[in-house]
Amino acid sequence: MSRSLIIAVLYICLYPLQSMGAGYKEHWKKATDFYLQKQYDSAAWYYEQVAALKPENAEVYYNLGNTYYRLNRIAPAVLNYERALHIDPSYRAAADNLSITQARIPHFILPVADIFFVTWWQGLTAHTTATAWAVAALILFVLMIGVVWLRNFGNGGRRLPVQLPWIMGFVCVCCLVFGYVAAGNSERSPGAIVNENDAQLMNDLQKGKPMALVPEGTKVRITGEKGMWVAVVLPDGRSGWMLQAQLSKI
Repeated sequence: MSRSLIIAVLYICLYPLQSMGAGYKEHWKKATDFYLQKQYDSAAWYYEQVAALKPENAEVYYNLGNTYYRLNRIAPAVLNYERALHIDPSYRAAADNLSITQARIPHFILPVADIFFVTWWQGLTAHTTATAWAVAALILFVLMIGVVWLRNFGNGGRRLPVQLPWIMGFVCVCCLVFGYVAAGNSERSPGAIVNENDAQLMNDLQKGKPMALVPEGTKVRITGEKGMWVAVVLPDGRSGWMLQAQLSKI
């Protein structure tokens, strides 16, 4: 294969990536410019294009949340702040702005406080911790093998406590369990945001009068789906069914 043909093939393969990068930067600049000019509708459109190109960028969703907040569109603002926090739970600015936005929701449904050990477990097994637990387990396993080798073949290895390999093995298994649960949490739906005001929460039969009217911007937990209906749990623990069209998944 000639050198010119190789260069042509590489160009064809890399051109889409180059175009995507150029489009990302161009859309970001236009979105920022429109936001600074207080043309929030245009800014939102360009930030949405950026989000489509970079769906794992928490800052994009944070900026989208700010833009929709300026447009007085509560549900999209909450949705994008939640998306930013799903990617980066430590994003303090997104958490603060989310609280400010939720304060504007009429009849806001206060979440039920979890028991302390539930909160502790959720923090340990958050989806963002899966990689850290896996790395910790690998390091502990390698160290455990090293300790076993030293005790059997190394000089002075007998001075190491006989219980040390067992303790390290136990901690390694704990890390694997935490990592496994965290990896499972990363595959679960982070929930959804109600995108209509006074959305109806129906009973299991999806008939009769609604059990409650849910305000726009409320975050719900999804527990199942059936056709056009979604089983949800409200922040206060009440459960029922809502139409898919009334929800935007995080």
